[in-house]
Amino acid sequence: MDIEGRLLFLLALFISGALSATFTFTNKCSYTVWPATLAGGGTSQLSLTGFELTAGASSSLEVPVGWSGRFWARTFCSTTGNFNCSTGDCHTGQVACNGAGGAVPATLVEFTLGAHNGDLDFYDVSLVDGFNLPVSVTPQEGSGSGCNSTSCPANINSICPQELSVMDPNGTVIGCKSACIAFGDPKYCCTGDYGGPATCPPTNYSMNFKKLCPQAYSYAYDDRTSTFTCMGANYRITFCP
Repeated sequence: MDIEGRLLFLLALFISGALSATFTFTNKCSYTVWPATLAGGGTSQLSLTGFELTAGASSSLEVPVGWSGRFWARTFCSTTGNFNCSTGDCHTGQVACNGAGGAVPATLVEFTLGAHNGDLDFYDVSLVDGFNLPVSVTPQEGSGSGCNSTSCPANINSICPQELSVMDPNGTVIGCKSACIAFGDPKYCCTGDYGGPATCPPTNYSMNFKKLCPQAYSYAYDDRTSTFTCMGANYRITFCP
């Protein structure tokens, strides 16, 4: 194929959406959230690394094929002076995270988009870093046997044990840490002598998460029921579905 033909081919792919996936973020919470993005796996940061999403609003973002990273929502944020949030804060003092990760606990949505048109996307909802609000992921117009919605629809804050709870100044639970984050114990973090699926089974803490959110990662080796795949899809991420 000559250069002109290749350019036309790439343009056609771009127009058809094959070089990127559209992610639509919808906020069904009764309060404003501030979604954030963080690239991983050596991929580039997205054009938006943080933005405001008022109750009932939606916003879209183009994500290139081959991208890997995570999305989460920051909650109870102050826009007076330096920007800061009670959960998921990036500690940049700005709405943009600019390559900084979010403070735990936070409900994560993790993605690895196929490197080429026709490759599988991998995605999951993870509570390995804890929970701050319910979330769902719904593929749109995709294909494949594993191309299903996944979510953590329950409010885990309502049943969070005191030793895992993060509270606001009024004593309301606004986040729930994972046992690994709360205690740093290898048996909860699946590290050291517990660094494999055979030696790191679910714990009472992770099973409580799993009971309410059976599709979400509850601890490090929760792959079988928590990783989903799809091909050629766009995605809707809904907070408080």
